[in-house]
Amino acid sequence: MNRNLLLVAISLFAWGAGEGLFIYFQPLYLQQLGADPLLTGAVFGAMGAATAISQIPAGYLSDRIGARSLMWASWLLGAISAWIMALANSLPVFIIGLILYGLTGSVMAPMNSYITTVRGRYSIGKALTFTSGLYNIGAILGPISGGLIADLLGLRNVYIIAAIMFVISTVIVLFIEKDPSPHHADLQSVNGMGILKNTRFLMFLGITLLTIFAIYLPQPFTPSFLQNQQGLSLSTIGVFGAIGSLGNAVAMLTLGNLNAFTAFVIGQGWVLLFSIIYLTADLPAWFGLGYFFIGGYRLCRAMVLAIAREFIHPKQTGLAYGMVETMNAVAVIIAPALAGYLYKQDPYSIYRVSILLIGIVLAMNIIIHFLIKRRNNSVAEITPAN
Repeated sequence: MNRNLLLVAISLFAWGAGEGLFIYFQPLYLQQLGADPLLTGAVFGAMGAATAISQIPAGYLSDRIGARSLMWASWLLGAISAWIMALANSLPVFIIGLILYGLTGSVMAPMNSYITTVRGRYSIGKALTFTSGLYNIGAILGPISGGLIADLLGLRNVYIIAAIMFVISTVIVLFIEKDPSPHHADLQSVNGMGILKNTRFLMFLGITLLTIFAIYLPQPFTPSFLQNQQGLSLSTIGVFGAIGSLGNAVAMLTLGNLNAFTAFVIGQGWVLLFSIIYLTADLPAWFGLGYFFIGGYRLCRAMVLAIAREFIHPKQTGLAYGMVETMNAVAVIIAPALAGYLYKQDPYSIYRVSILLIGIVLAMNIIIHFLIKRRNNSVAEITPAN
Protein backbone atom coordinates (compact mmCIF):
# COMPACT_ATOMS: atom_id res chain seq x y z
CA MET A 1 0.00 0.00 0.00
CA ASN A 2 1.17 3.53 -0.79
CA ARG A 3 2.72 5.22 2.27
CA ASN A 4 0.76 8.43 1.75
CA LEU A 5 -2.53 6.57 1.47
CA LEU A 6 -1.77 4.81 4.74
CA LEU A 7 -0.90 8.08 6.51
CA VAL A 8 -4.14 9.68 5.33
CA ALA A 9 -6.06 6.63 6.54
CA ILE A 10 -4.38 6.72 9.99
CA SER A 11 -5.00 10.47 10.29
CA LEU A 12 -8.65 9.92 9.39
CA PHE A 13 -8.83 7.16 11.99
CA ALA A 14 -7.75 9.66 14.67
CA TRP A 15 -10.11 12.30 13.27
CA GLY A 16 -12.97 9.83 13.29
CA ALA A 17 -12.28 8.99 16.92
CA GLY A 18 -12.39 12.69 17.80
CA GLU A 19 -15.41 13.61 15.72
CA GLY A 20 -17.25 10.51 16.87
CA LEU A 21 -17.04 11.79 20.44
CA PHE A 22 -19.42 14.67 19.77
CA ILE A 23 -21.02 14.40 16.33
CA TYR A 24 -24.10 12.49 17.52
CA PHE A 25 -24.58 14.91 20.41
CA GLN A 26 -24.47 18.15 18.39
CA PRO A 27 -28.24 18.80 18.45
CA LEU A 28 -28.37 17.93 22.16
CA TYR A 29 -25.56 20.35 23.06
CA LEU A 30 -27.16 23.08 20.95
CA GLN A 31 -30.38 22.38 22.86
CA GLN A 32 -28.51 22.71 26.17
CA LEU A 33 -27.13 26.06 25.03
CA GLY A 34 -30.64 27.32 24.27
CA ALA A 35 -31.28 26.48 20.61
CA ASP A 36 -34.76 25.32 19.58
CA PRO A 37 -35.30 22.78 16.74
CA LEU A 38 -35.69 25.46 14.07
CA LEU A 39 -32.49 27.23 15.13
CA THR A 40 -30.71 23.90 15.33
CA GLY A 41 -31.81 23.12 11.78
CA ALA A 42 -30.67 26.57 10.66
CA VAL A 43 -27.27 26.07 12.29
CA PHE A 44 -26.79 22.76 10.54
CA GLY A 45 -27.88 24.47 7.34
CA ALA A 46 -25.31 27.23 7.87
CA MET A 47 -22.71 24.55 8.47
CA GLY A 48 -23.68 23.00 5.18
CA ALA A 49 -23.49 26.43 3.50
CA ALA A 50 -19.95 26.90 4.79
CA THR A 51 -19.10 23.55 3.26
CA ALA A 52 -20.91 24.27 0.00
CA ILE A 53 -19.23 27.59 -0.83
CA SER A 54 -15.78 26.11 -0.39
CA GLN A 55 -16.02 22.90 -2.43
CA ILE A 56 -15.60 24.08 -6.01
CA PRO A 57 -12.81 26.59 -5.27
CA ALA A 58 -10.98 23.94 -3.25
CA GLY A 59 -11.36 21.34 -5.98
CA TYR A 60 -10.28 23.84 -8.64
CA LEU A 61 -7.18 24.80 -6.68
CA SER A 62 -6.27 21.18 -5.97
CA ASP A 63 -6.02 20.57 -9.75
CA ARG A 64 -3.54 23.44 -10.04
CA ILE A 65 -1.45 23.71 -6.88
CA GLY A 66 -1.84 20.21 -5.50
CA ALA A 67 -4.13 18.80 -2.84
CA ARG A 68 -1.67 18.51 0.04
CA SER A 69 -1.53 22.22 0.92
CA LEU A 70 -5.31 22.42 1.01
CA MET A 71 -5.47 19.31 3.16
CA TRP A 72 -3.02 20.79 5.64
CA ALA A 73 -5.01 24.06 5.83
CA SER A 74 -8.28 22.22 6.40
CA TRP A 75 -6.85 19.97 9.12
CA LEU A 76 -5.43 22.99 10.95
CA LEU A 77 -8.75 24.85 10.68
CA GLY A 78 -10.54 21.78 12.04
CA ALA A 79 -8.30 21.67 15.10
CA ILE A 80 -8.79 25.40 15.75
CA SER A 81 -12.57 25.29 15.33
CA ALA A 82 -12.76 22.26 17.65
CA TRP A 83 -11.03 24.25 20.37
CA ILE A 84 -13.42 27.17 19.82
CA MET A 85 -16.38 24.82 20.35
CA ALA A 86 -14.72 23.21 23.36
CA LEU A 87 -14.00 26.51 25.10
CA ALA A 88 -17.23 28.31 24.12
CA ASN A 89 -19.25 29.68 27.03
CA SER A 90 -22.23 30.85 24.99
CA LEU A 91 -24.39 29.73 22.09
CA PRO A 92 -23.13 32.41 19.61
CA VAL A 93 -19.47 31.49 20.18
CA PHE A 94 -20.23 27.79 19.85
CA ILE A 95 -22.11 28.41 16.62
CA ILE A 96 -19.10 30.33 15.23
CA GLY A 97 -16.87 27.36 16.01
CA LEU A 98 -19.40 24.96 14.50
CA ILE A 99 -19.66 26.93 11.25
CA LEU A 100 -15.87 27.17 11.02
CA TYR A 101 -15.82 23.42 11.50
CA GLY A 102 -18.20 23.21 8.56
CA LEU A 103 -15.55 24.92 6.43
CA THR A 104 -13.28 21.94 6.98
CA GLY A 105 -15.63 20.12 4.64
CA SER A 106 -13.74 21.97 1.89
CA VAL A 107 -11.10 19.27 2.25
CA MET A 108 -13.34 16.60 0.75
CA ALA A 109 -12.61 17.36 -2.90
CA PRO A 110 -8.84 17.86 -2.49
CA MET A 111 -8.53 14.89 -0.13
CA ASN A 112 -10.47 12.54 -2.37
CA SER A 113 -8.52 13.81 -5.37
CA TYR A 114 -5.30 13.12 -3.44
CA ILE A 115 -6.50 9.63 -2.50
CA THR A 116 -7.44 8.96 -6.12
CA THR A 117 -3.95 10.02 -7.23
CA VAL A 118 -1.94 8.00 -4.68
CA ARG A 119 -4.19 4.92 -4.69
CA GLY A 120 -1.65 2.73 -6.49
CA ARG A 121 -3.23 -0.55 -7.60
CA TYR A 122 -6.46 0.10 -5.71
CA SER A 123 -9.58 0.99 -7.67
CA ILE A 124 -10.97 4.45 -6.99
CA GLY A 125 -13.91 3.01 -5.08
CA LYS A 126 -11.70 0.78 -2.96
CA ALA A 127 -9.22 3.55 -2.13
CA LEU A 128 -12.00 5.95 -1.13
CA THR A 129 -13.88 3.38 0.92
CA PHE A 130 -10.68 2.08 2.60
CA THR A 131 -9.73 5.51 3.93
CA SER A 132 -13.31 6.29 4.86
CA GLY A 133 -13.55 2.87 6.48
CA LEU A 134 -10.57 3.69 8.74
CA TYR A 135 -12.25 6.95 9.66
CA ASN A 136 -15.38 5.08 10.65
CA ILE A 137 -13.48 2.45 12.63
CA GLY A 138 -12.11 5.34 14.69
CA ALA A 139 -15.61 6.77 14.94
CA ILE A 140 -16.86 3.51 16.48
CA LEU A 141 -14.97 4.28 19.68
CA GLY A 142 -16.02 7.91 19.90
CA PRO A 143 -19.77 7.81 20.56
CA ILE A 144 -19.56 5.22 23.35
CA SER A 145 -16.81 7.18 25.10
CA GLY A 146 -18.57 10.46 24.38
CA GLY A 147 -21.84 9.27 25.87
CA LEU A 148 -20.16 8.01 29.04
CA ILE A 149 -18.09 11.19 29.42
CA ALA A 150 -21.18 13.34 28.80
CA ASP A 151 -23.18 11.51 31.48
CA LEU A 152 -20.33 11.77 34.01
CA LEU A 153 -18.64 15.09 33.20
CA GLY A 154 -20.94 16.93 30.82
CA LEU A 155 -20.87 17.48 27.08
CA ARG A 156 -18.32 20.29 27.21
CA ASN A 157 -15.58 17.90 28.29
CA VAL A 158 -16.43 15.71 25.33
CA TYR A 159 -15.49 18.58 23.02
CA ILE A 160 -12.21 19.18 24.86
CA ILE A 161 -11.10 15.58 24.40
CA ALA A 162 -12.21 15.68 20.76
CA ALA A 163 -10.10 18.78 20.16
CA ILE A 164 -7.04 16.94 21.48
CA MET A 165 -7.71 14.08 19.05
CA PHE A 166 -7.91 16.56 16.18
CA VAL A 167 -4.48 17.90 17.06
CA ILE A 168 -3.07 14.35 16.90
CA SER A 169 -4.74 13.78 13.52
CA THR A 170 -3.32 17.05 12.19
CA VAL A 171 0.24 16.16 13.22
CA ILE A 172 -0.04 12.84 11.34
CA VAL A 173 -1.32 14.37 8.09
CA LEU A 174 1.55 16.85 8.04
CA PHE A 175 3.84 13.95 7.10
CA ILE A 176 2.17 13.14 3.76
CA GLU A 177 4.15 13.85 0.60
CA LYS A 178 3.08 16.14 -2.21
CA ASP A 179 0.74 14.42 -4.63
CA PRO A 180 2.33 13.68 -8.01
CA SER A 181 -0.57 14.99 -10.15
CA PRO A 182 0.36 17.59 -12.77
CA HIS A 183 -0.58 21.11 -11.72
CA HIS A 184 0.37 23.37 -14.60
CA ALA A 185 -1.15 25.80 -17.05
CA ASP A 186 -1.85 23.03 -19.55
CA LEU A 187 -4.78 22.02 -17.36
CA GLN A 188 -6.67 25.11 -18.51
CA SER A 189 -7.47 23.41 -21.79
CA VAL A 190 -9.07 20.54 -19.87
CA ASN A 191 -10.77 22.26 -16.92
CA GLY A 192 -12.29 25.71 -17.33
CA MET A 193 -15.65 25.80 -19.05
CA GLY A 194 -15.28 22.35 -20.59
CA ILE A 195 -16.81 20.55 -17.64
CA LEU A 196 -19.83 22.87 -17.74
CA LYS A 197 -20.61 21.56 -21.23
CA ASN A 198 -20.51 17.95 -20.07
CA THR A 199 -24.26 17.27 -20.01
CA ARG A 200 -23.91 13.71 -18.68
CA PHE A 201 -21.88 14.93 -15.73
CA LEU A 202 -24.25 17.82 -15.04
CA MET A 203 -27.24 15.48 -15.09
CA PHE A 204 -25.44 13.24 -12.65
CA LEU A 205 -24.91 16.22 -10.34
CA GLY A 206 -28.67 16.76 -10.25
CA ILE A 207 -29.28 13.12 -9.42
CA THR A 208 -26.63 13.32 -6.69
CA LEU A 209 -28.34 16.33 -5.09
CA LEU A 210 -31.71 14.59 -4.92
CA THR A 211 -30.24 11.33 -3.64
CA ILE A 212 -28.08 12.83 -0.89
CA PHE A 213 -30.95 15.07 0.22
CA ALA A 214 -33.25 12.08 0.59
CA ILE A 215 -30.80 9.91 2.53
CA TYR A 216 -29.58 12.73 4.80
CA LEU A 217 -33.05 13.98 5.79
CA PRO A 218 -33.70 11.43 8.60
CA GLN A 219 -30.33 11.93 10.27
CA PRO A 220 -29.97 15.40 11.89
CA PHE A 221 -32.73 15.04 14.51
CA THR A 222 -32.45 11.34 15.26
CA PRO A 223 -30.43 11.96 18.49
CA SER A 224 -33.14 14.40 19.63
CA PHE A 225 -35.80 11.85 18.71
CA LEU A 226 -34.05 9.19 20.77
CA GLN A 227 -33.71 11.43 23.82
CA ASN A 228 -36.96 13.38 23.71
CA GLN A 229 -39.40 10.84 22.25
CA GLN A 230 -37.84 7.57 23.40
CA GLY A 231 -36.37 8.78 26.71
CA LEU A 232 -32.92 7.27 26.12
CA SER A 233 -29.80 8.44 27.97
CA LEU A 234 -26.79 10.10 26.38
CA SER A 235 -24.67 7.01 26.97
CA THR A 236 -27.25 4.84 25.20
CA ILE A 237 -27.37 7.28 22.29
CA GLY A 238 -23.58 7.12 22.26
CA VAL A 239 -23.72 3.33 21.94
CA PHE A 240 -26.13 3.71 19.04
CA GLY A 241 -23.72 6.18 17.46
CA ALA A 242 -20.96 3.61 17.75
CA ILE A 243 -23.22 1.06 16.07
CA GLY A 244 -23.77 3.60 13.30
CA SER A 245 -20.01 4.01 12.89
CA LEU A 246 -19.67 0.23 12.81
CA GLY A 247 -22.24 0.18 10.03
CA ASN A 248 -20.22 2.83 8.18
CA ALA A 249 -17.03 0.82 8.52
CA VAL A 250 -18.69 -2.45 7.46
CA ALA A 251 -20.31 -0.78 4.46
CA MET A 252 -17.04 0.80 3.37
CA LEU A 253 -14.72 -2.13 3.90
CA THR A 254 -16.99 -4.93 2.67
CA LEU A 255 -18.97 -3.22 -0.09
CA GLY A 256 -16.26 -0.91 -1.40
CA ASN A 257 -15.03 -3.57 -3.83
CA LEU A 258 -18.41 -3.82 -5.56
CA ASN A 259 -19.31 -2.10 -8.78
CA ALA A 260 -19.81 1.57 -7.89
CA PHE A 261 -23.45 1.74 -9.00
CA THR A 262 -24.34 -1.50 -7.22
CA ALA A 263 -22.84 -0.19 -3.98
CA PHE A 264 -24.64 3.14 -4.56
CA VAL A 265 -28.00 1.38 -4.75
CA ILE A 266 -27.27 -0.81 -1.72
CA GLY A 267 -26.37 2.30 0.28
CA GLN A 268 -29.73 3.90 -0.48
CA GLY A 269 -31.46 0.67 0.50
CA TRP A 270 -29.67 0.67 3.85
CA VAL A 271 -30.86 4.18 4.72
CA LEU A 272 -34.38 3.26 3.63
CA LEU A 273 -34.27 0.36 6.07
CA PHE A 274 -33.00 2.71 8.79
CA SER A 275 -36.01 4.99 8.33
CA ILE A 276 -38.47 2.09 8.31
CA ILE A 277 -37.04 0.73 11.56
CA TYR A 278 -37.20 4.14 13.28
CA LEU A 279 -40.78 4.69 12.18
CA THR A 280 -42.00 1.30 13.41
CA ALA A 281 -39.69 0.26 16.28
CA ASP A 282 -40.72 0.43 19.93
CA LEU A 283 -37.74 -1.18 21.70
CA PRO A 284 -34.24 0.30 22.23
CA ALA A 285 -32.57 -2.74 20.64
CA TRP A 286 -34.35 -2.06 17.38
CA PHE A 287 -33.19 1.56 17.35
CA GLY A 288 -29.63 0.36 17.88
CA LEU A 289 -29.97 -2.05 14.97
CA GLY A 290 -31.44 0.68 12.83
CA TYR A 291 -28.42 2.90 13.40
CA PHE A 292 -26.21 0.24 11.82
CA PHE A 293 -27.86 0.87 8.46
CA ILE A 294 -27.06 4.57 8.47
CA GLY A 295 -23.74 3.38 7.03
CA GLY A 296 -25.43 3.39 3.65
CA TYR A 297 -25.15 7.20 3.63
CA ARG A 298 -21.35 7.16 3.77
CA LEU A 299 -21.22 4.42 1.16
CA CYS A 300 -23.31 6.52 -1.22
CA ARG A 301 -21.09 9.57 -0.62
CA ALA A 302 -18.02 7.59 -1.66
CA MET A 303 -19.63 5.91 -4.63
CA VAL A 304 -20.98 9.09 -6.22
CA LEU A 305 -17.34 10.15 -6.59
CA ALA A 306 -16.34 6.87 -8.19
CA ILE A 307 -19.30 7.13 -10.58
CA ALA A 308 -18.59 10.80 -11.36
CA ARG A 309 -15.00 9.97 -12.35
CA GLU A 310 -16.40 7.94 -15.27
CA PHE A 311 -17.91 11.09 -16.80
CA ILE A 312 -14.89 13.44 -16.72
CA HIS A 313 -11.28 13.78 -17.85
CA PRO A 314 -8.78 12.59 -15.19
CA LYS A 315 -7.24 16.08 -15.05
CA GLN A 316 -10.62 17.45 -14.01
CA THR A 317 -10.76 15.22 -10.93
CA GLY A 318 -10.38 17.92 -8.29
CA LEU A 319 -12.89 20.29 -9.89
CA ALA A 320 -15.38 17.49 -10.58
CA TYR A 321 -15.09 16.20 -7.02
CA GLY A 322 -15.60 19.76 -5.79
CA MET A 323 -18.80 20.06 -7.81
CA VAL A 324 -20.06 16.72 -6.51
CA GLU A 325 -19.27 17.71 -2.93
CA THR A 326 -21.06 21.01 -3.50
CA MET A 327 -24.20 19.09 -4.41
CA ASN A 328 -23.72 17.01 -1.26
CA ALA A 329 -23.32 20.18 0.78
CA VAL A 330 -26.40 21.83 -0.73
CA ALA A 331 -28.38 18.76 0.26
CA VAL A 332 -26.99 19.06 3.80
CA ILE A 333 -28.08 22.72 3.86
CA ILE A 334 -31.67 22.06 2.83
CA ALA A 335 -32.36 18.76 4.58
CA PRO A 336 -31.83 19.91 8.22
CA ALA A 337 -34.16 22.88 7.74
CA LEU A 338 -36.92 20.60 6.47
CA ALA A 339 -36.12 18.04 9.16
CA GLY A 340 -36.38 20.72 11.84
CA TYR A 341 -39.79 21.81 10.55
CA LEU A 342 -41.02 18.21 10.36
CA TYR A 343 -39.67 17.41 13.83
CA LYS A 344 -41.45 20.40 15.35
CA GLN A 345 -44.74 19.37 13.73
CA ASP A 346 -44.44 15.63 14.36
CA PRO A 347 -41.11 13.87 15.09
CA TYR A 348 -42.25 10.68 13.36
CA SER A 349 -43.02 12.56 10.15
CA ILE A 350 -39.28 12.83 9.44
CA TYR A 351 -39.11 9.09 8.85
CA ARG A 352 -42.38 8.95 6.89
CA VAL A 353 -41.17 11.62 4.48
CA SER A 354 -37.69 10.09 4.16
CA ILE A 355 -39.16 6.67 3.29
CA LEU A 356 -41.19 8.27 0.52
CA LEU A 357 -38.28 10.31 -0.86
CA ILE A 358 -35.72 7.50 -0.70
CA GLY A 359 -38.14 5.17 -2.44
CA ILE A 360 -38.57 7.71 -5.24
CA VAL A 361 -34.86 8.44 -5.78
CA LEU A 362 -33.94 4.77 -5.53
CA ALA A 363 -36.41 3.88 -8.27
CA MET A 364 -35.26 6.88 -10.31
CA ASN A 365 -31.59 5.90 -10.07
CA ILE A 366 -32.28 2.31 -11.11
CA ILE A 367 -34.45 3.35 -14.06
CA ILE A 368 -31.94 5.93 -15.31
CA HIS A 369 -29.07 3.47 -14.98
CA PHE A 370 -31.05 0.83 -16.89
CA LEU A 371 -31.88 3.30 -19.70
CA ILE A 372 -28.26 4.45 -20.00
CA LYS A 373 -27.02 0.87 -20.05
CA ARG A 374 -29.53 -0.12 -22.72
CA ARG A 375 -28.58 2.91 -24.81
CA ASN A 376 -24.88 2.09 -24.53
CA ASN A 377 -25.57 -1.50 -25.58
CA SER A 378 -27.55 -0.29 -28.58
CA VAL A 379 -24.71 2.02 -29.63
CA ALA A 380 -22.20 -0.80 -29.27
CA GLU A 381 -24.33 -3.06 -31.48
CA ILE A 382 -24.49 -0.59 -34.37
CA THR A 383 -20.85 0.48 -34.11
CA PRO A 384 -18.83 -1.36 -36.80
CA ALA A 385 -15.91 -3.41 -35.54
CA ASN A 386 -12.42 -2.29 -36.49
